[in-house]
Amino acid sequence: VDAWTYNGQVPGPWIKVNVGDKVRVKVTNELTLSTDVHWHGIHVPNSFDGVSPYTQTMIKNGETFAYEFVADQPAVGMYHAHMHGEEAVPNGMFGVFQVGDLALPAGKTVSGINVPANVKPVQEIPMVLNDAGEIGYSLNGKSFPSTEPVVVNLGDWFLVHYFNEGLQVHPMHMHGFPQLIVAKDGIPLDQPYWADTILVSPGERYSVLVKATDVGTWVWH
Repeated sequence: VDAWTYNGQVPGPWIKVNVGDKVRVKVTNELTLSTDVHWHGIHVPNSFDGVSPYTQTMIKNGETFAYEFVADQPAVGMYHAHMHGEEAVPNGMFGVFQVGDLALPAGKTVSGINVPANVKPVQEIPMVLNDAGEIGYSLNGKSFPSTEPVVVNLGDWFLVHYFNEGLQVHPMHMHGFPQLIVAKDGIPLDQPYWADTILVSPGERYSVLVKATDVGTWVWH
């Protein structure tokens, strides 16, 4: 489809930095409309929150604006256009922004299931949910059968972050395996819990730890 993009891709580049890193993002607007970038769930100074005309002047066509901040605390967040967001985001202007590694409930027993003290996910998977615009119903900008399978080995643990950039709620269900919810909106839970289906509302982020306990091709939707 013809999409609106960051760096020519949907979702935009997955940006992951360490706690304490100094971040500088230069945004050059090649759209026909003015734009800005909001750092959803990321702690930034008010002047770089990306909400024109209140915290900054809009970035007009052909202009460049630099966002600068220190990634001072762990976060599982997103970035997206705020101005004209009702049109820009469903058409592709969104991406994932993470600060540091998420703290996992290593060594804990949750509802009778033990999480190993040395648990190390073999994959960390950001999954952005959409449902409107040119992107339509999609996972990371792809709709079935263009979505690629996630392949792991029996006994592997893997970490998934759900990001809802859509306009509707999405019940995320994984056939065959329960999902251990370890964080909500990037905030580690004091009491993680297992769930079969997780309802993710617009703007929300859920982080889940999953163990591949059965062989086979399993549906995930």
